[in-house]
Amino acid sequence: MNAPVHPIEQLHAELPGLDWVTDEGRIARLSQDFNWYSPVLKRQLEGKSAAAAVRPRNEDEIHALVGLCARLRIPITVRGSGTGNYGQCVPVQGGVLLDMSGYNAFLWARNGAARAQAGIRLWDLEKATRDQGLELRCMPSTYRSATLGGLYGGGFGGIGSINYGPLGSRGNVLGLKAMTIEENPQVIELRGPEALAMHHVWGTNGLVLEIELAMAPVHDWLEAIVTFATFDDALDFADALSRAPGIVKKELAFMAAPVPDYIKQLADYLPAGCHACIVLVAEQSEPAYLELVAQFRGTVTYRKGAAEVAAGNRTLLEYTWNHTTLHAMRVDKSITYLQSAFIPGQHLEQVRRMEKLLGGEALMHCEFIRNMDGLMTCTALQLVRFTTEERLQEIMKIHRDNGVRINDPHVFIVEDGRANGDLAPAVIDTKRRFDPHNLLNPGKVRAWAQGIPK
Repeated sequence: MNAPVHPIEQLHAELPGLDWVTDEGRIARLSQDFNWYSPVLKRQLEGKSAAAAVRPRNEDEIHALVGLCARLRIPITVRGSGTGNYGQCVPVQGGVLLDMSGYNAFLWARNGAARAQAGIRLWDLEKATRDQGLELRCMPSTYRSATLGGLYGGGFGGIGSINYGPLGSRGNVLGLKAMTIEENPQVIELRGPEALAMHHVWGTNGLVLEIELAMAPVHDWLEAIVTFATFDDALDFADALSRAPGIVKKELAFMAAPVPDYIKQLADYLPAGCHACIVLVAEQSEPAYLELVAQFRGTVTYRKGAAEVAAGNRTLLEYTWNHTTLHAMRVDKSITYLQSAFIPGQHLEQVRRMEKLLGGEALMHCEFIRNMDGLMTCTALQLVRFTTEERLQEIMKIHRDNGVRINDPHVFIVEDGRANGDLAPAVIDTKRRFDPHNLLNPGKVRAWAQGIPK
């Protein structure tokens, strides 16, 4: 009597024409992301790997794979470039890793919007839309390598959110095409609010094929570093610039001492012990922004116009958001980070209070943004000098006790990383509709750990 065929072997046998990854070392590498930013996640997710990995090239290949996986009840974890920090694309229950990087076509741009396949790199998407005067409204500092699907499924926003808020703000995501995880997969278009039901749940409730975004007008962006002698001057400058409605801006990062000391590549522009802001404003806004520099006793130590930035292919954007953390970790391996959100209107007072309570242990790095309601505030990616997991929890509790929201970056369960710990009913309804067998990225959502909620 013949021994039963293992489901993974059956996948390979029935779909031999797919671009399977056969090297075990490469499968292991594809099964990890940047979760090593967190010493907690690094410990918990080390060694987790898919049993197989495949790189589909078109929708027909995805359809065939999904249908067979549904029939065999094999878990599927979708991956972009793996630049996420919470283990979003780490398969904790094995199965098949679906590497979407080959499914990367730009589809169109018109009327202030653009559409592309999920595997396109954000850098390539912007290059494709620039001739129409369009750029992304918000993007991570990893935009050169991060994919559109990765931003949608695992990201938040980032550069540009000072104007347009997080990606999930109403009007940023216009539509998407997704595939159901069934024996006979369906392809469904979602528009408006429905198109956000799969956002930021790490590919656990839908397989996104295409995404349509509202875009922003292109400007010639001036990049600058402004340094300050005092914490208060730097913070007040950043706040004033963020609220100046006539100054066109794209990025505004505030870094309190000693954070700038960790950015060794920019040491020539960051005097030891300084407080600093990284600023991107439209070139026509330079005179107005320089008035604020003078008002708050700042010094411009670095300035490059848009043409010079493009010619040098080096941008200050890659020293902001979680790239700041990466540069610090290269200097001090004990560094990790937090994700904090401050209350609009109270954000300056809260930043100062947390600096007073935890300065020297949780080092202040803030990014100025509009929140989901359009109110100007800042979110922090503090550098933390890690000692123990217990102390890390205490630091987060101190923030919460002082009214600062924490989105915990040291967990790989979706609900645990959210300040309110809840999933919207639309998210659960979408799971029922698109993944009835609970095969997508299992083990990441508590709500359907034992099956999809009724």
